[in-house]
Amino acid sequence: MYLPIESETKMLTIKLKDDYIKLGQALKAAGLVDTGAEAKIVIQDGQVKVNGDTEYQRGKKLHAGDRIFYNNETIEITE
Repeated sequence: MYLPIESETKMLTIKLKDDYIKLGQALKAAGLVDTGAEAKIVIQDGQVKVNGDTEYQRGKKLHAGDRIFYNNETIEITE
């Protein structure tokens, strides 16, 4: 028996107030994690991609045009 694969992802948008937002802050702002500690864990576990590459730094600065992929959701950073 084959099960369908969920390939469709949700797209969330975060509008920058400053020049950048840090990765951990972006995950919290999007509501994908509840705390900075949770963000740290999922990032260090290699569960988060930024622009297609696995990112391990919670403090990675994100700018307009960057995209985060985590838990079948995509977050786009906009100005």
